[in-house]
Amino acid sequence: MNSDSHMHSSLPVFFLTPCALIAFAGNSLLCRMALGEGAIDAASFTSLRLLSGALVLALALNLSPQKMAVKPQGSVISAVALFIYAATFSFAYMTLSTGTGALILFGAVQGTMILAALLSGERLKGSEGAGVALAFGGLVYLVFPGVTAPSLQGALLMSVSGISWGIYSLRGRRAVTPLADTAMNFALTVPCVGVLSLFFLKNSHVSFYGGLLALLSGGLASGVGYCVWYAALRGMTATKASIAQLAVPVLASTGGVIFLAEKLSLRLIISTVIVLGGVGLAVTGCKRVPRVRTPG
Repeated sequence: MNSDSHMHSSLPVFFLTPCALIAFAGNSLLCRMALGEGAIDAASFTSLRLLSGALVLALALNLSPQKMAVKPQGSVISAVALFIYAATFSFAYMTLSTGTGALILFGAVQGTMILAALLSGERLKGSEGAGVALAFGGLVYLVFPGVTAPSLQGALLMSVSGISWGIYSLRGRRAVTPLADTAMNFALTVPCVGVLSLFFLKNSHVSFYGGLLALLSGGLASGVGYCVWYAALRGMTATKASIAQLAVPVLASTGGVIFLAEKLSLRLIISTVIVLGGVGLAVTGCKRVPRVRTPG
């Protein structure tokens, strides 16, 4: 009886988790597809992504039991962090390949979470410290100057994006209703979206194809992706959730190769193995791992 109950409770997680991770990796792919081909400018992509994400999340919230249970607790600071993440994410992908951007983003998010833990008084021991050092070394190797090194400007922008998402995750890790709070935070980015659009108005250009990719990124990969992820989280521990996120950079790189004919450099392959191996080592050795709202 208990075995059957456990099996049935695991089925939704088994199906929902891959769907959510594919959606988050899809954000990198959709953004790179749109910006790499010049189908839309980075500011317009950011604006359409956040606006469509806000609409889809608002609709999901209206259909959710959370609507009546708890009032959404949005935060201006969290909304600003969310906006900075999305904006720098888009501008970074003007120069970075899909896999490289996803790996830098992932490393920056995890690094921010670990740094926050250290500043709060936690100490890394044994495999945790070795894993962090290994992951950091992999990122340094990735961006180290050379023929196959990524754009420094793009790497810096994506690092800021990851740090911003890490801050956003830290502020929301104790949320009672994460879907409701995320929906509110997306809505609170609208003023920032307006300022960004006005600032880059002269350089704006949106083709039908580029606009469609931005709407898919916001409405499907972000909005629906977050709903699916939060549903999957109900059946996972924080450690399992963190380990599952290791798949996102790999999925993004694979998507870039298949759909954009991007070449996997030896540097990126080695860096991916080192970074993901290091983070995996740190996560499995840590007793208390903060639950991160997966970036994408």
